[in-house]
Amino acid sequence: MAKQPRSLTGKVVAITGGGRGIGRAIGLALAREGARVAVCDLDGELAEQTAAALGGDAVGLAVDVTDHAALIAFLDEVEQRLGPLDVLVNNAGIMPVTPLVEESADSIARQLDLNLRAVIHGTQEAMRRMAPRGTGHIVNMASISGRMGLPNLATYSAVKHGVVGLSEAARVELRDTGVEVSVVMPSIVRTELTTGLADSRVKALDPDDVANEVVSAIRRPPLSRTQSGASSSGRSARPGALASSPSTHPANDDVRSSIAARVGGTA
Repeated sequence: MAKQPRSLTGKVVAITGGGRGIGRAIGLALAREGARVAVCDLDGELAEQTAAALGGDAVGLAVDVTDHAALIAFLDEVEQRLGPLDVLVNNAGIMPVTPLVEESADSIARQLDLNLRAVIHGTQEAMRRMAPRGTGHIVNMASISGRMGLPNLATYSAVKHGVVGLSEAARVELRDTGVEVSVVMPSIVRTELTTGLADSRVKALDPDDVANEVVSAIRRPPLSRTQSGASSSGRSARPGALASSPSTHPANDDVRSSIAARVGGTA
C-alpha cells in the first residue's frame, strides 16, 4: 500500500536566494502547505518583501551566502526565531551567459563561490543540524546543465554538475540518518536569469512549475532500504527526463519531462 504524502504543516524551511524567481515561488508554495518559511537574499529589501507576501511569522533577511559565517548566522537566526531546521533549499545562484573563451575570471570565480561553494557549505551546515536529530531534508537546486552542456553556459554547467555530484555523495553519507537529499534539475526557467536564453532541445518552465516539484519531493515519503539503493543510481533516458527511480511519482508529463529530480531516501 502506497504511503501517504507527508504534511509540511509547521515544518521550518530556509531558502537561499528566496527574494525572487524560483526561490520566491518555492517559498510561496511551501507557505501554502503550512510550512514556516525563512528566506534570505543578497537584496535584503526583496527578502523582506517576499517574507511579507508569505505572511505569518515568515522571515526575510539580507545574506551573502558566499560568506560562510553569514550563512551560519542566517541558519542560527532561523532556528532561534522559528525552531529547528527541517528543510534547507540551496537555491541562490547566478547564470552568466557568455562564450567560455570570452568569460572573465571574475565571472568564473563568482559562479564557483555562489553556485557551488555556497551550496557545499549550506549542505554541510544542514547535515550538522539535522543528522543529530535524525530528521531533515536538503534540497539542492541544480539544472539540466548539470546533466548536459548548453552553449555559452560552460562554467554554469560545470558548477551544476558539481551540485549534482555533491548531492548524490551527501545522500549516500546520510543513509540511515533520517536526513534526505534531493537535487532538482529544471530546464530553462522563465526568470530574470534566463532573459534572452533559449534552446530548442529543452522545454521552458515557469518558477511555479519548479516550486511544485520541490514541494512534491519534500512531501514524498522516505524510501525503503531497497528503494533507496536503487535510486542512488538514477538514470535518465534523455536530457531533461526524470531520472529513473522508484522514488518518482506521477506528475504533469509536460512539466515532468523538463525537470529531472533525484530524491534520496532513508532505510
